[in-house]
Amino acid sequence: MNQNTGHYATLYSRAVLGIQAPEVQVEVHSTNGLPSLSLVGLPEASVKESRDRVRSALLNSGFTLPPKRITINLAPADTPKQGGRYDLPIALGILQATGQLPEAEVSFNGYEFLGELSLDGSLRAVPGILPAVIQAKSQKRILIIPKANLAEASLIDTAPVLAAEHLLDVCQFFMAGKSLVPPSATPPSPPRYEEDLADIRGQQQAKRVLEICASGGHSLLMVGPPGAGKSMLASRLLTILPDLSLKQAIEVASIRSVAGEQVAADAFFHRELVQPHHTATAAAMVGGGSGSQPKPGAISMAHHSILFLDELPEFSRSVLEALREPLETGHVDITRVNQKVRYPARVQLICAMNPTPSGFFADDPQGRCCQLQNYLIIPKLNENLQNYLRIGFWFSFFLLLLRFSQLNQRRLNTNVHAKRPH
Repeated sequence: MNQNTGHYATLYSRAVLGIQAPEVQVEVHSTNGLPSLSLVGLPEASVKESRDRVRSALLNSGFTLPPKRITINLAPADTPKQGGRYDLPIALGILQATGQLPEAEVSFNGYEFLGELSLDGSLRAVPGILPAVIQAKSQKRILIIPKANLAEASLIDTAPVLAAEHLLDVCQFFMAGKSLVPPSATPPSPPRYEEDLADIRGQQQAKRVLEICASGGHSLLMVGPPGAGKSMLASRLLTILPDLSLKQAIEVASIRSVAGEQVAADAFFHRELVQPHHTATAAAMVGGGSGSQPKPGAISMAHHSILFLDELPEFSRSVLEALREPLETGHVDITRVNQKVRYPARVQLICAMNPTPSGFFADDPQGRCCQLQNYLIIPKLNENLQNYLRIGFWFSFFLLLLRFSQLNQRRLNTNVHAKRPH
């Protein structure tokens, strides 16, 4: 850390770039001149607003903001910055550059900082903690974070983190040696699911197909009328999949952390069934959205898990076309003007559909199928996905679900109209 006494301070923080956390240097320079507080380094609107949050947090914490010309640079300048994750290092940099945390007494060497400041100086949780913890550990630095993020950061073995609830706690840690909260010792627990494949009665052929799909990681297309059990079977495939390895669990948890979800210890090794609605857009499916930091889509949220597309022919052509490349490569590349983000997307694809638009087979004994169009031809699907499903005959299984009457003849032969007792 290169510093000029009383005028210059440098601290380290972490940005969010996919599931990576590139290093960001927070440089603060204080000099005489027209009082101002300027922020440079390609900050978005949420980062620019940190000037007001930091000013109020400093004043409400008992510090002053001297009438100086203060310049804050977030380097490297070509990396987009967003969110309130830089509030804590900015506030500490201002305090050191203005002499309120003297350089002779306080050294930020070996530390990194993340945290959003509220107006009273307390620290709020920020997304993307897990990638930052992993990178800080590789650089052999201690990461100081809000206490609200401590449970998530503790999922990393021997995580080099300390947690604080208020800006004053961090200042007293460096000035007076006050201890901060270390990571908890709660180890991640094995996955537990509320549903289980053993709950399903009958459906022996279907359950056998699910077992083969689980053992080989094969995709599956299920075709059957409403009530045949397609969704029930898909939701229970998770329970017979192999356990996630530690590396896989960290990848899955990092994606959820970047997406803003809280990752608990009891769900660390938990696989997810991601079931987007058939009205989902291409951006919701593969990722994107507004802002410089694209968000992971449904296919990335299903990484090392199951992406379940129910009512397959109802999805728009553009959405199904967007899935082709991630299914082949196992990742999603999202390009912006200033950056390119890659999210992993190695999923097990499970699709379900009705045999006809009416929902029933053409030879339905009750005559409920009155449509001439047959979904089995899949006329709406794009040609690339049709090829993918044809290849699926070699690598997966095409399951034509039987009608309920064929699955449980014995129950239907019983007298279901028994008289009620008087």
